[in-house]
Amino acid sequence: MMNDIETLQGLLREDPSNFQARRELSVMLVNQGFNEEAEGNLEYLCRYFPEDAELYYNLGIVYEKLKKFDKAKDAYKKAISISPQEDFYYNLGEVLIDLKEWKEAEVCFKEVLKTDFNDGNCYFNLGLCYYNTEQKNMALDNFQRAVSINPKDVYAYFYLGYIYQEDGLTNFAVESYKKVLEISPDYSWAYFNLGSIAYKNGNDEEAKEYLKKTIQYNPADYEAYKLLVKICLKDNETEEILELLHTALEKEENGDLYYCLARVYKFIGDLDEYYDALKSALRNPYTLSYSKKALRAEYDAVGEKIGRNEEIEPEKTVEEYDRAPSVEENDFEENEVENNELYNEEINEDEDSEDDDSQDDDSDEEYDEAEEDSEQDEDYGYDEEDEYEELSDSDESDESDEDENDYEDEYEYDESEDDGEPEDDGESENDNDEE
Repeated sequence: MMNDIETLQGLLREDPSNFQARRELSVMLVNQGFNEEAEGNLEYLCRYFPEDAELYYNLGIVYEKLKKFDKAKDAYKKAISISPQEDFYYNLGEVLIDLKEWKEAEVCFKEVLKTDFNDGNCYFNLGLCYYNTEQKNMALDNFQRAVSINPKDVYAYFYLGYIYQEDGLTNFAVESYKKVLEISPDYSWAYFNLGSIAYKNGNDEEAKEYLKKTIQYNPADYEAYKLLVKICLKDNETEEILELLHTALEKEENGDLYYCLARVYKFIGDLDEYYDALKSALRNPYTLSYSKKALRAEYDAVGEKIGRNEEIEPEKTVEEYDRAPSVEENDFEENEVENNELYNEEINEDEDSEDDDSQDDDSDEEYDEAEEDSEQDEDYGYDEEDEYEELSDSDESDESDEDENDYEDEYEYDESEDDGEPEDDGESENDNDEE
């Protein structure tokens, strides 16, 4: 194939106006994944042959592969205006799904079904359109038609399960998710949703097995870890969940996982590890979905307890915590400051430790050095005299002696929010690109 491409490129070097060679080259480039090169050739050809529907169709495919969906939409529409064909309508419908233009996409797939009543992919895509326009009954009908035509349509089965789960028809949902796993045993979202249903029904052991499977096939599914933490603490199985969290964090640091770790250490009454896990959570703000202000306040409260040499009793019940609201636009900027402060605190704690090991008799000199360091650290809101001072000047400290629970952002696990919800764009392997 590469030799054919080189041959055609040689012909075009000799004669750039050889349109047949350029057309053949464009198709070969698309098939080989050289989409940028194909894009240039097809745009060139469309300028010379503005009434060639196939050229615009292939150009639409290239734009789609390059994620230029608006351009792909225009190219497919141009192709349809010249010669309305089933494939043109189908590909335009898929691009409109990517653009979340559900109503227009619905029209396209209905056009396809006028000539092909047994196109299972069309029924699946119509199901997506109806689901995302809150027409559940119509969505169910089309997903059911999709699986009747193609019993291996894993995505249609998953959507069926999800709609049943939303409507409280858990038996039908479980049946659909298990069908998903028969077809695709590594479909992690199906495992997660089965785990959520089992947990809701009080079957903790079954829920744990499904959630472990979720993590096995998708180690980045942090919602599965959160629900596992809740179940393991409820059943007082702290060693198991600690091992899972530490294994995950060895592979990749994550703010949410560090906060889960903090919850476990709080539950077993290990104040120092609890404090360190909160610090690590705050140092990873971009992967932290919980309220950062609440965590910072919790971190300060725990630091004050350590400063007073207090201890915490192991918890006898599992606390419920609310999920954090959406991140504000300035939240990342604020947390970059927090990270600097935490890093500065860590450095100065290490320096204090070294100074204690090699303490000098000359106390005046040490005092002067400490004063100088303190002045330099004021920019970060850090004070040598109190190593557990607030992480930024904007934090309020009037409530420092209140109970620790006043600082915690309580969250309650919400199965409906954390279900493996299908994404709106409904991307699937039900593609119909034809070049």
